Amino acid sequence: MERRKFLGTSLGLGAILSAGCTAAAHATGKQNSTFPTIPLKGKKESAITHWDVVTIGNLSRNRYWGESEEQALHPVICTTTVISGKNFHVMVDPSLKDSSAMAEELKRRTGLVPENINVVFVTHEHGDHHAGIQSFPNASWYATEATAKMINTTEKYIKNVEPAPQQLFSAIDVVPTPGHTPGTAGLRFDYHGLSVFVCGDSVATRDFWDEGRMYFKALDMEMSHRSMKKIAAIADVIVPGHDNYFINL
Repeated sequence: MERRKFLGTSLGLGAILSAGCTAAAHATGKQNSTFPTIPLKGKKESAITHWDVVTIGNLSRNRYWGESEEQALHPVICTTTVISGKNFHVMVDPSLKDSSAMAEELKRRTGLVPENINVVFVTHEHGDHHAGIQSFPNASWYATEATAKMINTTEKYIKNVEPAPQQLFSAIDVVPTPGHTPGTAGLRFDYHGLSVFVCGDSVATRDFWDEGRMYFKALDMEMSHRSMKKIAAIADVIVPGHDNYFINL
């Protein structure tokens, strides 16, 4: 299948950091022809000290693997991310329902245990994006007001998901990206000069992004498209809902 590049060029993290260094070199008059000059969207100074993808998600069916979207073919999990500062750890979209498995993956990828997580943020109400939330009973659970209401009506959990503030720990922006669902939102933060955006299903996978295609389950395709454009304008690094992170240049 022929693919068209939609919103940017996907490169490795090393390439974008080198590009950022080149941009700095140009600013100081020291030219480097190895990489193009690419302005980065993030701030160099940030309270974020580290971030990790804990589980790399996958779709239940993937058109880019030649699969029909008519029926589920694979067990689905979402991408789970942890964003850390000096005194906080935020988990986005806990994916694994089994508490032992969720704790094991968290420890394996970050060195943390569930008790270290201060906040769980859920990008939208679909069950695969909060399947493991019960593993973090001591954390604050946040989502947009619309998403929180949808999750709470199920009465599945020991406590309610609360409406999120506009910022978490004065370092992480809660950014509405409606379209996949009305209450979908992602988290944006600065890290070493990069603007990182954890999208949930506003971006399903890198292939969907490259083609500018919304996942077929999006409730409002036009609004979803506008949200993807919004993400493109503010993000250097994109963490999609069901894939590993990639670079947006």
